[in-house]
Amino acid sequence: MRIRGTTLHGVRRKLAALSALAMGAALAVAIPSPASAAARVDNPYVGATAYVNPDWSAKAAAEPGGSVIADEPSFVWMDRIAAIEGAGDAMGLREHLDTALDQGANLFQVVIYDLPGRDCAALASNGELGPTELGRYRTEYIDPIAAILADPAYASLRIVTVIEPDSLPNLVTNAGGTAGSTEACATMKANGNYEKGVGYALHALGALPNVYNYIDAAHHGWLGWDSNFVPAAQEFKKAATSEGATVADVQGFIVNTANYSALKEPYFKVTDTVNGTTVRQSKWVDWNYYVDELSFAQALRTELVSQGFASDIGMLIDTARNGWGGSARPTGAGPLTGVDDYVNGGRVDRRIHAGNWCNQSGAGLGERPTSAPEPGIDAYVWAKPPGESDGNSQPVDNDEGKGFDRMCDPTYTGNGRNGNNLTGALPNSPLAGHWFSAQFQELVRNAYPPLSGGGGDDTQAPTAPTGLKVTGRTSGSVSLSWTASTDNIGVTAYDVYRAGVRVGSSASTSYTDTGLTASTAYTYTVRARDAAGNVSADSAAVSATTDQGGSTGGGTLKVQYKNTDSSATDNQIRMGLQLVNTGTGAVDLSTVKVRYWFTPEAGASTFGTACDYAVLGCGNVTHGVSSSGSTAPGASHYLEVGFGGGSLAAGASTGEIQLRLNKSDWSNFDETDDHSHATNTAYADASKVAVYTAGTLTWGTAP
Repeated sequence: MRIRGTTLHGVRRKLAALSALAMGAALAVAIPSPASAAARVDNPYVGATAYVNPDWSAKAAAEPGGSVIADEPSFVWMDRIAAIEGAGDAMGLREHLDTALDQGANLFQVVIYDLPGRDCAALASNGELGPTELGRYRTEYIDPIAAILADPAYASLRIVTVIEPDSLPNLVTNAGGTAGSTEACATMKANGNYEKGVGYALHALGALPNVYNYIDAAHHGWLGWDSNFVPAAQEFKKAATSEGATVADVQGFIVNTANYSALKEPYFKVTDTVNGTTVRQSKWVDWNYYVDELSFAQALRTELVSQGFASDIGMLIDTARNGWGGSARPTGAGPLTGVDDYVNGGRVDRRIHAGNWCNQSGAGLGERPTSAPEPGIDAYVWAKPPGESDGNSQPVDNDEGKGFDRMCDPTYTGNGRNGNNLTGALPNSPLAGHWFSAQFQELVRNAYPPLSGGGGDDTQAPTAPTGLKVTGRTSGSVSLSWTASTDNIGVTAYDVYRAGVRVGSSASTSYTDTGLTASTAYTYTVRARDAAGNVSADSAAVSATTDQGGSTGGGTLKVQYKNTDSSATDNQIRMGLQLVNTGTGAVDLSTVKVRYWFTPEAGASTFGTACDYAVLGCGNVTHGVSSSGSTAPGASHYLEVGFGGGSLAAGASTGEIQLRLNKSDWSNFDETDDHSHATNTAYADASKVAVYTAGTLTWGTAP
């Protein structure tokens, strides 16, 4: 998978003194000359120095507490034709690019956002072009942008584009047949101009060797249901192969753009149950298959690859406003008095409804921009610059084409898209994209990870982590845990180093390093850091050797596993599995069985099994428990998973299959010594989960 990298602001610099908006005592940075072509890379964020927008930075620095984040990189929005040359006091695209060079940046981020009939379901962000003005979009908007980006002066920049937020998802969810549908969205679905516009933008910009296109893919609270998930991936594929575009023009996708969905929900999982009722039945989750953005982004990536996008595509997650810190942030799971109490008491996303999107009260800054933080994730980014309004809370006359959307009115009692709930919007908000001081200050107060107060006041580093140990390993992964560090203000993250090179970070005291080579020794250390950027000394080192690879029979299938159960001693065994076809031909799934070995310990010897979710549909997945007859430790029984039919194409994956099993008397297991059990919480090759094809072992080691 993609290389894990450093935080984007780990090599920060102050802005060059180019204007009155630049911060005092700025460092002058020489303009690189001549520009050299940027070599195309797998992940444009790894090793990058990202552009800091001085327009935004000056506004942030002027706010109380804002100086601590004023040098964070964020996206520049091209939200109308006039923005290309610069409207009012705002810089135009070329001036932004020139300033990026002056800063010594090699990464520039821009949002492409002016489709015909733009944002058909949200009046606050309506655009200037009518539903049929595709020609103007091409010639007056995309072509001028492409011409500027193609200037050889900018060849040294990696240019990341976010392509048209909210457009294609609206065609899936709001174009007819649902409570949230609008006539405007039905019109755009019928005329095809969203798809044609996105395709044209991908084709024109993707032709430039230093441009990296990411298509907007909404968020889990929009597309996380079965009825939307796969149709959305198919819609993205349709647009990405329109108007001359191909999947090669797509670097990846971005989720949560300008939204508030939590990155991770630490205190409940979609597979949890309360008194026999699944979390999916709670009012908040409402039968969705995802409860946070990270799990959604990783699952969507798998589905997109299965739909024909490149296997190395990456995902971005907008974390500018999804931190949900402050005093309202839960510190543990909710009460077990009912499924709604459990979810509402433990969820860190404190919105009234997951469909609320405008200037949400109580929100906070989220993870700072970071490259390659998780498998499949190219970066956490700030696509929506904190402090820029989502829309006006009352009607405002304007020449920007932006209407008044009642979802920005705190007194509005909602519509079908938010379950007819109050909007949770802040009062007195300005037009979309305009500076909203009250919101910015609230985001700073509620930041999670929290900010240190003042930026340079905290100079004390955390203590070094202790007790680093290996908690699990497979042929492709090593799992680690350690004892928490202490700090005068608070530890915000731990950085994990393999042989002295940072491979990732964790907000908790555990981490799984994936994508490793079988039968290979690795050495790890961990450092703690706080919100001010102070870093601890290294922990003591620990070494681990990965397991041997599987496949005793030379087959083309391999199985990947992740642990979805936070406790190894509760009354269920829960896991995620997926099959990957590494061969050159399709495999008939009806001939395939997957076996996971375990021991039930004491209690009942009969079992219940369930499929909670499968990309290919739980109706196509069979599952049951059998006695193995083996006397090997941890292997007296096995869960066998099969398929009702279908084929798995070469290079394809089945996608995630979420499974669980229990004893009929619901007594507890002890999974710690089970043959197939592992602790990795991200998918990794599993050599102790076996694959049988037509009755022959073709992957894994049987006990």
